[in-house]
Amino acid sequence: MRLETRENLKSARASAINKIKKENCRILICAGTGCLAGGSDKIYKKLKEMAKGVEGVTLEFGEEAAHVGVHESGCHGFCEMGPLVRIEPWNYLYIKVKEEDCEEIFNTTIVKGKPVERLMYHQDEMIYKEQENIPFYAKQTRLVLKNCGQINAEDIEEYIAAGGYEALEKALFEMSPNDIVNEITKANLRGRGGGGFQTGYKWKQVASQPEKIRYVVCNGDEGDPGAFMDRSVMEGDPHKMLEGMAIAAYAVGAQEGYIYVRAEYPLAIKRLKIAIEQAEQRGLLGDNILGSGFNFRIHINRGAGAFVCGEGSALTASIEGERGMPRTKPPRTVEQGLFAKPTVLNNVETYANVSMIITNGAKWYQGIGTESSPGTKAFAITGSVNNTGLIEVPMGTTLREIVYDIGGGVKNGAEFKAVQIGGPSGGCLVSNNLDVKLDFDSLKKLGAMIGSGGLVVMDEDTCMVEVARFFMNFTQNESCGKCVPCREGTKRMLEILERIVSGNGTLEDLDLLEELGEAITATALCGLGKSAALPVLSTLKNFREEYVEHVVDKRCKTGTCQAMIKYKINPEACKGCSKCARNCPVNAISGKVKEPFIINGDKCIKCGACIENCSFGAIYTEN
Repeated sequence: MRLETRENLKSARASAINKIKKENCRILICAGTGCLAGGSDKIYKKLKEMAKGVEGVTLEFGEEAAHVGVHESGCHGFCEMGPLVRIEPWNYLYIKVKEEDCEEIFNTTIVKGKPVERLMYHQDEMIYKEQENIPFYAKQTRLVLKNCGQINAEDIEEYIAAGGYEALEKALFEMSPNDIVNEITKANLRGRGGGGFQTGYKWKQVASQPEKIRYVVCNGDEGDPGAFMDRSVMEGDPHKMLEGMAIAAYAVGAQEGYIYVRAEYPLAIKRLKIAIEQAEQRGLLGDNILGSGFNFRIHINRGAGAFVCGEGSALTASIEGERGMPRTKPPRTVEQGLFAKPTVLNNVETYANVSMIITNGAKWYQGIGTESSPGTKAFAITGSVNNTGLIEVPMGTTLREIVYDIGGGVKNGAEFKAVQIGGPSGGCLVSNNLDVKLDFDSLKKLGAMIGSGGLVVMDEDTCMVEVARFFMNFTQNESCGKCVPCREGTKRMLEILERIVSGNGTLEDLDLLEELGEAITATALCGLGKSAALPVLSTLKNFREEYVEHVVDKRCKTGTCQAMIKYKINPEACKGCSKCARNCPVNAISGKVKEPFIINGDKCIKCGACIENCSFGAIYTEN
C-alpha cells in the first residue's frame, strides 16, 4: 500500500509492530554472504519447513498458540562462529549451526523453550546463552549495525517497525533543508569512507551551488582487502542507507541518486533492488514522497571491481560510462561531480548514520565517541585474532579493547605484533600503540588512518617486509596509471621489495624506498596514490630491524620469505642413501653413497623435494 501522508506512515508502523508481536517466537538465520557460504540457506529452508503447521503447539513460555516466524537476516557480525541462528524472545545465539542441528533446535528450543547449550558460545567454562552477553557483543555499541541480524533484510515492514523512515518523515515535515544541513554539521559527522571529511560542510557546499540540478551518490565500492562493513549494511539493513540518501537529497535539493556498488557483491545488489522497489511501492522513494512534494529516485550502478573507483572523481566517471580514473581538482565533486553537476558523495556507513542524527539530534550524537570524532565506527577485524568478524565501537576505543576484549586476543596465545589498519591506504600500529584511541586525528599523528575500517591483526610469526610487499603489490596492480608518481613509483617500490624478500636487497634499497614513498605521497594525483606508500613507510618506521635483517643477514626469522630459507642435511642422521640427490630437480645435492650428502645453497630452489623423499628425517630448514 502506498503511504500518501505521514499519518499513513505512523499507521503502517503500528501495524508492522503488531505483526511482529504476533510472532511469539522469532528465528533469525544469518543470511549474510559469509554464513550463506557456510550453508545457512539450507538451515533456513529446514527450519521454515519445520515451522509450517506449528499452530496449536503450546510453548513453555506461555499458554497461547505458537506463532513462529522464520526469517533470513543480515550479517550478525560474529563471522568466526557462523552459520549463526538467533532465537527470540530468549535472545539465544546458536553458533556453527549445521543442517542436522535443526531438529534439536526446533524440538528443544522452539517447542520447549529450552536452550541447546552445545550450540552456544563457550569461554573459560562459561556458557553464554544470550547474544548480548557474549564478550564479542557486550563491548560493542551497535548503532549503524543495530538492525543487522535483528530484522528480515528483505522486508520493509520490519525496518519501519524498528523506527525506519521516521527520520525522513521528520526531515520532510518538521525541518527545512538548511535545518538538516546545520544538524549534520553540528553533529560533526565525518565521512566513514577513509578521509574523515566533515559531511555537513560537504552538504552545505552542494546546497549553495548556483546550479540547481544536483546529485546524491553513495560509494559502496569498498575495495580494501578484508573490508566488508558497507557490504553488511547493504545486505542486512539497506533501508537505513536509502533513508540517509533521501534525507541528504532533500537537504541539498537533489532529485536523483546513484549507488555505486561493486559487482562482486551480488547479494548486496539483490537486496538493494528489493529495498528500492519496496520503498517506491510505499511512496517512500519516487514522486511526492509521503505527500510532501519531494521527489527522489535511486539508481544502482555496478562497478567492475577497480580499486581506484573508490576515489570520488574516478567513481563518478565510471557511473558516466567513462574509464574510472581520477581527475585533477579543483573543481571538486561538490562543484562539478556526476555529469558535471554538484554532487554529494558519501559512503554507505556515512549515510547509515544520518537517520539517527536527525531522529535523536546532534547533541545526542556528540555524546558518543570523541569530541573531534563523534559517533561509532564499524571495523572488519581479521587475521591472527580469535574472534574475527564485523564490529562497531565508539570512536576513541583503544586498539587493546578491540583486539583483546572484543577480538578475544591473539590466536594460539601468540604475542601481538601489529595491526594493519585502513587496508592498502593505511599503516601499521604496533604494541606501543595498543592504548592509542582509534579516531581520525589520533591515527593521523601516527602516520596511519582509519580508512574504510579494515583491521588485520598480525602476530609474532608475521614478516612485516612481506606484509609491505603484499600491499604494494595490490596497490601497484590497482593503479589506474594516470599519474607518473603512482604508476612508476609503486612499480619501483614493488621491485625493491621483491628484491629484498628474495634475498638480494641492500641497505641502499631501504633509503630508496623511503625516498620514493615520500615522493609518491607528496605528488600523486589522488588520495589513493598519496596513501599508496603508507604500509611501506610505516613498516620501515616501526620494523626497520626486520628490513636490515633481510638485506644484511639475508635472513627472515619468521620463515615467511622462502628465498631466505636454508635447506641443510644433518650428517649424523644422513645414511648416504642418495635418494634426496636423485630426486632433486636442479642437482643441488651431492655426495657419496653411504656417506653424508650436502646441499649446495646457491643452486637450491627450496622446492622441498629432498625433505619429502628423505626416509630418515635428516634434512631440515633453517630460517
